[in-house]
Amino acid sequence: MKQKKTGKKKHNGKRESRKQMLLKLMEDKQYVPMKEKELAVLLQVSRKDRDELSDILNELVSEGRIEISKRGKYSLKEDKRDKDEGADELPGVIVGTFDKAKTHYGFVVPDDRKMTRDIFIPVERSMGAMDGHKVVVELTDPGSSIKSPEGRIIEILGHVNDPGVDVLSIVKGYGLPVEFPEKVMKQAERVPDEVLKDDMRSRLDLRDIKMVTIDSEEAKDLDDAVSLYMDGDKYVLGVHIADVTHYVREDSALDKEALKRGTSVYLADRVIPMLPHRLSNGICSLNGGVDRLTLSCIMTFDRAGNLLDHKIAESVIRTDARMTYTAVNGIIEEHDESLMEEYKDLVPMFLLMDELAGILREKRRKRGAIDFDLKESKIVIGEDGRPVDIMSRERNSATRLIEDFMLAANETVAEHFFDEAVPFVYRVHENPDPEKIRKLEGFVCNRGISLKVKNDRVKPVEIRRLLEKIKGTPGEAVISSLALRSMQRAGYSTECSGHFGLACKYYCHFTSPIRRYPDLQVHRIIKEVLSGKFKASREEHYEKILPGVAKRSSSRERLAQEAERETDKLKKAQFMQDHIGEIFEGVISGVTDWGIYVELENTVEGLVHISKLEGDYFYYNEDACELVGERTGKKYVLGQQVYVCVSGVDMAIRAVDFDLA
Repeated sequence: MKQKKTGKKKHNGKRESRKQMLLKLMEDKQYVPMKEKELAVLLQVSRKDRDELSDILNELVSEGRIEISKRGKYSLKEDKRDKDEGADELPGVIVGTFDKAKTHYGFVVPDDRKMTRDIFIPVERSMGAMDGHKVVVELTDPGSSIKSPEGRIIEILGHVNDPGVDVLSIVKGYGLPVEFPEKVMKQAERVPDEVLKDDMRSRLDLRDIKMVTIDSEEAKDLDDAVSLYMDGDKYVLGVHIADVTHYVREDSALDKEALKRGTSVYLADRVIPMLPHRLSNGICSLNGGVDRLTLSCIMTFDRAGNLLDHKIAESVIRTDARMTYTAVNGIIEEHDESLMEEYKDLVPMFLLMDELAGILREKRRKRGAIDFDLKESKIVIGEDGRPVDIMSRERNSATRLIEDFMLAANETVAEHFFDEAVPFVYRVHENPDPEKIRKLEGFVCNRGISLKVKNDRVKPVEIRRLLEKIKGTPGEAVISSLALRSMQRAGYSTECSGHFGLACKYYCHFTSPIRRYPDLQVHRIIKEVLSGKFKASREEHYEKILPGVAKRSSSRERLAQEAERETDKLKKAQFMQDHIGEIFEGVISGVTDWGIYVELENTVEGLVHISKLEGDYFYYNEDACELVGERTGKKYVLGQQVYVCVSGVDMAIRAVDFDLA
């Protein structure tokens, strides 16, 4: 197989290597079931090696590792993709592009590349859709091996080239709810615009305490405020969170819809909120100079960052200013004179906040908490819906400060209610995958960097030490990314099993009830405990419902993350369409049997196919994560800096293709 010779002398070893290569290809999230000939073309298999490819595919099928459909397409056994006979394999709602073939019918080409069959649409079920319309289809007949699936159009999203239709197609494809039901909106309309006097009774009145919100410039749902003052030589930190549960009662239409959504979804050009704007941007947003109901976690720390005391209470606050990360960073890092003059009454508190945040951060660092300081992309969208710029979103002292305070509150609340022994929803993060840790250990070891692993387990402090060793080196971004990929996915649970990444035993999400349902649920339990209403019947109630809440919240979070990633991929691909032929500097961010992935400074990632690596036969050295030229010994290694030319963009799969420059 050209470009795939492993250089191994033993036939069995070579055979197994090629099997693994095929399996990895099929595991790739962009893989679409293919026929043998299509695989041969993709993998650049020479004609003389086609028989061997056929034999390997047959062996993998007989071993039960892959399967072949009636149409001769290969996929992983567990994927269950491309089933001709399985109508139930296709989802009921499908998003795609309408192709008007004849006067009496048309077809919808699904956006989901895993769905390899177009959907037949009779003219009477087309809603008058025209060529190029993005549509939502409901299946009426799943079809068979000799008949196309059939459906009816239930919604026309707009033309494929209309601004915003591309992202809306992703939204619909992921089944994300956009509009709120009428019953929910009517309930939201009944929520008052201002805090009522009766609602403030028996609450801790903190309106005279100096406090601010600190968020991004574009944020409108301000759900956390912070305060800080000294009591002798002790820091008194207040984290004050919007009391959303006061307006979203259990089992109400608002509550059911919030649970259904699970989280707000932040896409490149829009936000799909968990709660209607009347709440999220109105009465529940901690806007400056107005009374707001909150839950406060007030923590007292000594000079070493040790928690000496804490109080959790229902409260009422009035923030002094709506601050941005940019402004606060300008004060504490740049000592900007104009900003310091504008906010002169608040500057001493900001400087004190920076001091305490540093102490808390160092305390977490010493216990082994991992800080993945990875680049995030910021995509600027123009009026026509197309991206006009993509840049790396940098963290600064102000963003870290807020992170430090929110982490402190989340840990404090989690430990408090664990000690109360009441049913609760925790944020948990399991130990890393042993196999991935072994690969990470081998990769860094080959570069002369030690990682202490014992019995396939690693302590958080060892990952943290690794990140410190590589900081500022050319391989920092890649090794950080590999370390991150070795981590398990965090989620929600009723069991307090700890958080590996934060190296802590107790952790929950308490600080964002406007945009995350678990925080809302946690607030509800806290308030019942604080008010003395938490009886045996309520304990039974929560023990019954919380496992489902945790499971649904975890799955909705994953769905939102996938939609966000897919939208970013779409916009990055659109952006690079305008830069075909241009040369960029990047770093090799992934190495596979079929080529190298290169990430640019603006976070766009693309593939240099192995067929474009001229002048040698390259084989994949998995242990070292590198492609090696068999004759020349030339290597392409993770972390290596390269120059690439943008050679093309495939919008169907939102992929960018590079050539080495």
